[in-house]
Amino acid sequence: MKAFIVDRYGSKTGMRAGDVPEPIVRDDDVLVQVHAAGVNLLDSKIKAGEFKLILPYRLPLVLGHDVAGVVVGVGARVRRFAPGDEVYARPADPRIGAFAERIAMKESDVAHKPKTLTMEEAASVPLVALTAWQVLVDMANLRKGQKVLIHAGSGGVGTIAIQLAKHLGATVATTTSSANIELVKRLGADVAIDYRTEDFAATLRDYDVVLNSLDAKTLAKSLRVLKPGGQLISISGPPDPDFARDQGSSWVLRQVMRALSYRIRSQAKRQHVRYAFLFMRANGHQLADIAALIDAGTIRPVVDRVFPFDETNEALAYVETGRAKGKVVVRVS
Repeated sequence: MKAFIVDRYGSKTGMRAGDVPEPIVRDDDVLVQVHAAGVNLLDSKIKAGEFKLILPYRLPLVLGHDVAGVVVGVGARVRRFAPGDEVYARPADPRIGAFAERIAMKESDVAHKPKTLTMEEAASVPLVALTAWQVLVDMANLRKGQKVLIHAGSGGVGTIAIQLAKHLGATVATTTSSANIELVKRLGADVAIDYRTEDFAATLRDYDVVLNSLDAKTLAKSLRVLKPGGQLISISGPPDPDFARDQGSSWVLRQVMRALSYRIRSQAKRQHVRYAFLFMRANGHQLADIAALIDAGTIRPVVDRVFPFDETNEALAYVETGRAKGKVVVRVS
């Protein structure tokens, strides 16, 4: 089958279009004909080799962390899905590969596609929506009346996180460029800060939660907007000891992560707030809950551009510019 393949790590190395073997379908697997695949900055970071310590993939590798398509086969132990079902998923890390014509995934990673979305819209959802859910619901336990700052509100995670936070009853502030102020307000942001002309740390006070997806400077400044007992949760690093433990990392790697996060953890402790790192996990049951919110009209995905399958490299290059509003998607079938 046709796929886009990474033969070697490197920031300037493109993916090669070629043929790869058909996926092996295990007893608890769902085999999906890919109709559309979401494109994420994570794909670029893996291709560049930035996650080799955390995710030691064996090359050659097919990238792609978001998929929407139709079930064409199931393993012997699969009970929730049957051929012909329309589904969407974020494949678990050892088994990514949405930039291909077919993909096999564990049944537990898959959910029925939201009925109100096209395949392209559905493919834009899994990674960013699971990230927002696991930060705001699982880790932060965000509640009605609390205040949350969501950085990069016009990005893939930000556009979903704003809507989810409003659904949970929170007051939402976000940072974005002036060109996207109206977009984030339409999504539900109560406060929109132009990061080019305003200092969010000088404006915001007594927030309960910050969702950070930006650089180390922004991460450190975000501590200043939190009230005592608040939570700074970062999806862009640095990884912390709790993450290393949950990953089952070696003793050496645990010490590396402890050292990488020592400064921000120490700063957070001095200000009586908590720092945590999140690396999103595949979860089909959470995707089912998200699909229900989408079909109820509570959350709507924001899709910037849809590229044809043969322009997958161009789609990834566009994501790397950082100019996309919401998500970028490749139409595979």
